[in-house]
Amino acid sequence: MSFSAVDVIRVKRDGGGLSDAQIDWVVDAYTKGVVADEQMSALAMAILLRGMNDHEIARWTAAMIASGERLDLSSVPRPTVDKHSTGGVGDKITLALTPLVAACGAAVPQLSGRGLGHTGGTLDKLESIPGWRAALSNEEFAAQLRDIGAAICQAGLGLAPADRKLYALRDVTGTVESIPLIASSIMSKKIAEGTGALVLDVKVGSGAFMKSVDHARELARTMVELGRAHGVTTVALLTDMNTPLGRTIGNAVEVQEAVDVLAGGGPDDVVELTVVLAREMLGAVGLDDIDPAQVLAQGKAMDTWRAMIRAQGGDPDAPLPAATETEFVRAPVNGVVESVDAMGIGLAAWRLGAGRARKEDPVSAAAGVVLHKRPGERVSAGDVVAELRADDPARVPAALELATAAVVIDTLPLPGRPLIIDRIG
Repeated sequence: MSFSAVDVIRVKRDGGGLSDAQIDWVVDAYTKGVVADEQMSALAMAILLRGMNDHEIARWTAAMIASGERLDLSSVPRPTVDKHSTGGVGDKITLALTPLVAACGAAVPQLSGRGLGHTGGTLDKLESIPGWRAALSNEEFAAQLRDIGAAICQAGLGLAPADRKLYALRDVTGTVESIPLIASSIMSKKIAEGTGALVLDVKVGSGAFMKSVDHARELARTMVELGRAHGVTTVALLTDMNTPLGRTIGNAVEVQEAVDVLAGGGPDDVVELTVVLAREMLGAVGLDDIDPAQVLAQGKAMDTWRAMIRAQGGDPDAPLPAATETEFVRAPVNGVVESVDAMGIGLAAWRLGAGRARKEDPVSAAAGVVLHKRPGERVSAGDVVAELRADDPARVPAALELATAAVVIDTLPLPGRPLIIDRIG
C-alpha cells in the first residue's frame, strides 16, 4: 500500500494517530529514499510536538527493525544479555561490565557507538588500545560470543538502516529530544542484535540527555515495554549523572580506569554501578545465584577482558596513548568540593579533543580530564582538583575555563546523592 508523505505528516501534525500501514510505509519509503529528508524532518518535528501513543511507538520500532536484518545468536550456547546506557560523562561502565558478566556465565553481545558532543562513545575509548578493531562480521561476532562470551563492536550496516538515516536527520533538525524517537532508536537496534535480555541504564542529571527524573522515567518505561513486546526481557535503572562517573573523562584514561576496576581497584561509584548492573543482567537470564562482586574479586573478569581485546586485534599489554599537554585546575580556597558538574567537565573533555562535534570528526585518544578531587573531598588552596590533558595546546584555554567553572568549593559538603535513583521493570 502506498501513501502520500504529506498526508502522513498532516495526520501527526494535527494530533492524530498514525495507522500501522502508514507507519510501515513511511519508514520503508524513507529507508529506500522515496520519502525525502525534508519530509521526514517535518514528520519528526510533528512527532516531537504531538507525541505518539504506545501502540504507535511499538509499530514504529517494529518497522525500523524490519528495515534491515536481525542477528541470529541461536548458535551461542550461553544465555544472551546486553546493557545499554543513554550516555553520560565518564561512563566507562561497559568496558568492565561486559567481561564481568561474561565471566559469570552469560554472553554479552554489546553493539556500541561513538561519542558525539559531551558524551563519550565506547568504541572511541576502545580504539585507544593499539590494534583493537571495532568492525566484526556477523560470523565473527557470533563466534566470539561462543568462544569468549563477550564482544563489543560497532553495529553492521544491515542492522536497522532506517534508524541510521533517521538518527542523523534528528541531530540536525532539533528533534533529538522526542521520547518516542529516542526509545524506538535505541530499542530497534538492541532488539535487532538478537539478545535475549536487556538492562537499560537511563542517566539523569546535568550531564545526561534526560535532565529530569520524570522524563527519564517515561523514557525507561517506554523502552521496557518495547523490549517486552518483542520478547526481550527488559529492565531499566535510573542512575545519577549530575557528577561524572569515576575520576576520568576521555578515552585512554577511561580504559585505564576500567582496567583498574577489573584489577580489583577503581573508584567506588564505578565499581558499585558495574556490580549493580551485572546483578541485573545475570538475574534477567536466570544466573542470579552467581555473585559478580566475588567474580570481580577473583580476577576472572580480567582474564575475559584480555581475551576479548586480543580477539579483536588489540594488545591488552600495550601502553595507552599519553597526552603531550597538561594543565591543572587548582582550588582557589580551603574547603570541601561541593559539586563537580558533569556537563561542564564533559564539555571540557570535548574541547580538549576527546569528543567530536560531527560524526566524521577525529578524536584524540589521549585527551581528557582526570579528577583529583570528587564531591565531599577536602582541599587546601592550591591543591590540584582536576588535570586537563591534550595533544594540542590551543585546545587548553577554553577547556580550562569550562573545567574551572564546573568545580564548586564550599565550606561544607552537600548531602550525597544516591547513584541508583529508581528501577523500572
